[in-house]
Amino acid sequence: MGPRRNTKRVPSFRKLLKTSNIKLANKLKNKQLKQQSTARKYKKEQRRLRQSLKDATRAPTPLEHYKKKTTEDDEEDEVEALPLDMMDEDDLELMKEMARKASFLTRDLSSSEPVHAKKRKHENVIETYEKMPRRMQSEPEKEIIHLLPIKDERGIIPQMIEKLVRKDEEEEDEEPSVPQEAAQEPPPLLTTEELLHHRAQLLQERKIHIAALCSAILSDPENNIKKLKELRSMLVEQDPSVAVTVRKLVMVSLMEIFKDLSPSYRIRPLTEAEKATKVKKEVQQLREFEEGLVCQYKFYLENLEQTLKDWKQMKIKKSGVVSLNAYRGLAEIAVRCLCELMVTLPHFNFHNNIIVLIVPLMNDPYKKISEMCCDSMKKLFKEDKLGQASFMAIKVISGLVKSRNYEVRPEVLKTFLFLRIKEVEVKRDAEDITPKKRFMTYKEKKKNLSRKQRKWKKVEEKLERELLEAEATESKEKKLKVHTETLDIVFLTYFRIIKRAQKSVLLPVVLEGLAKFAHVINVEFFDDLLIVLNNLIESGDLSCKESLHCIQTVFNILSGQGDVLNIDPLKFYIHLYKTLLKLHAGASNDEVRIVLECLDVMLAKRRKQVSLQRALSFIKRLSTLALHVLPNASVGILASNRVLMHTFPKSDILLDNESQGSGLYLPELDNPEYCKSENTALWELHSLLRHYHPVVRTFAGHLSLGAPAEGSGALKQDLCRRLPVELFEDYNMKGMTFNPPLELSTSSKKDKLIQNGLLLPEDLQKLAEEHLNTTVFLNPDFTSYFKTKCGNSS
Repeated sequence: MGPRRNTKRVPSFRKLLKTSNIKLANKLKNKQLKQQSTARKYKKEQRRLRQSLKDATRAPTPLEHYKKKTTEDDEEDEVEALPLDMMDEDDLELMKEMARKASFLTRDLSSSEPVHAKKRKHENVIETYEKMPRRMQSEPEKEIIHLLPIKDERGIIPQMIEKLVRKDEEEEDEEPSVPQEAAQEPPPLLTTEELLHHRAQLLQERKIHIAALCSAILSDPENNIKKLKELRSMLVEQDPSVAVTVRKLVMVSLMEIFKDLSPSYRIRPLTEAEKATKVKKEVQQLREFEEGLVCQYKFYLENLEQTLKDWKQMKIKKSGVVSLNAYRGLAEIAVRCLCELMVTLPHFNFHNNIIVLIVPLMNDPYKKISEMCCDSMKKLFKEDKLGQASFMAIKVISGLVKSRNYEVRPEVLKTFLFLRIKEVEVKRDAEDITPKKRFMTYKEKKKNLSRKQRKWKKVEEKLERELLEAEATESKEKKLKVHTETLDIVFLTYFRIIKRAQKSVLLPVVLEGLAKFAHVINVEFFDDLLIVLNNLIESGDLSCKESLHCIQTVFNILSGQGDVLNIDPLKFYIHLYKTLLKLHAGASNDEVRIVLECLDVMLAKRRKQVSLQRALSFIKRLSTLALHVLPNASVGILASNRVLMHTFPKSDILLDNESQGSGLYLPELDNPEYCKSENTALWELHSLLRHYHPVVRTFAGHLSLGAPAEGSGALKQDLCRRLPVELFEDYNMKGMTFNPPLELSTSSKKDKLIQNGLLLPEDLQKLAEEHLNTTVFLNPDFTSYFKTKCGNSS
């Protein structure tokens, strides 16, 4: 048979037209690579043959006749010769065979068998030996120590190491030979004014560059998304004079850019199937933009985190661009950026990572950073409608409190008070999320639509109603589930602190939180919680405010789900009755607000469970309390008395001077049931009628007339419609100003005196002017007076 025919044909012109340019370029590139590989192999083979010839020209020492050398020659040849006397006979035979077959010059010519006739047994050993590096004569001689060779299944592997050569002497010899370079001229010394001018000029250039990059990114984000990387690279500014300022500006600029560019949804990574699917050009461009945005946002958060770590660990970089004292300023800006992103982008990527960074800083010893983080967390809880972000934050905060063994700042737990867990707010949020759909009435359908259209419209509206109901139900159920899980974590934290850390500084905050969320506590915990709170009050370790929070918690529980329980909380009425006269009468009268809330829950809303004797005792003690507190507290207390007098109409016996019962009033008794308050009168109202505050006088006059709803003694509409707590806040005097402001009264007599300029009688005025106009020149001589006194004494 002849040689095989080449079946490949030259591609026709039509086929070349159908082939893409990329495929043709790849073919050409593969062809060139094959040619280069073939040429490289050929050169390598030629180099190996030339090396073999060079080694063959040397006169080799016959390996079979080895004799010992003298001890003097051993030291000289120790480095160059292998210790063959330690080899086995098989190894020596193998070395002989390798030496004979190295080239045609050293081969046994009597053997007529060709060298490469067939594959031999030790062919791989020969190739390994040939690939071993040999010392060329052109190379500088090195001190090499040959070690014992290693033999394995591949053959013999020589071992050698290079001897360390001390270069101390060589360096000493080379030093004087190196020509000394001319000393570089130091930079010119600048004055302080010139340095400031240079810094201002450099800073202005950086600001213009930052502004140009931000403007380009915001004008066309999809095409200029790569400029985010250039802007982010300025976070490592290396010029020491402007490094701190530039980094702060870049941090804030990037924060504003991400706030503007971030979409209102979470960007998820694409799956392999989505990547392989062909999409439109616009969709592909949007995917690239979102991927780049998330990538740059991640790197930006990592830079902020690294700034915080450097500040916490007090690490200074090797470059020394930023001093150790400047790290605090950078850390403050980094924390501010993280807080702003946490509040404004709760739906975007890496929000949970930001929360994990912010929560430990809420307990930071540096007060400014701690307040910044706590305020941002409160703002997040206030603005979170769905509850997912709040749930994650509460989870991390609870873990922090537990890990620190409940030794955290009270401000950390105060953030729980801003959670939106009330039922009213849940309903309001559900209405915001699912707006109501307005459907056409029957008259509108009959007027504007035909019979067929009305039929289709009816089916369409029915379907839309079902969809709206399904969406609303899902959102409500989802929100209630998240809120339930959040409250479980909150109450778990509260109960742990009450059980294990009753003397902790966190106890007031815990009691305040329980008072707020008591209406949603599970009924199973009511009995145990009431016992614990009663023991805390009776222990005497709580302050007045903490005791009031315990009382408020109990009655919030009983007014909510605990309304079905048959419990008489008389001991808590006694606790409140005793606490009223211990309230602070100064500027820090925040306890009065809690008292007003407790009175509303304990007496007004539970009027069916409260006896008349108990109500009369509270009215009497509240009137006594109104005498020695600030005006806003007096207004709130008198407004509460008005509500109680309307709730219990028979309390008007306190306005009668004649006693209605037997016995005497016992104001020092702590039990409101047995103090016999029906035998006294509200004489405090007579004193309050001369109070300096006009609103207090108005309420005192109104109550002294029996709190009428109509007539001359009735209150104005703006006073009677407001709650006691609202009046307490409206007439607050924390601004050190009189509330309401005083009216300036001008009398004609005062104007007349000021016009005449005489505030004294005429004769007395003349005498005063004469004494003021006369000048007396005195020359006091204390020495003569002292001598006279001394002489008289002697």
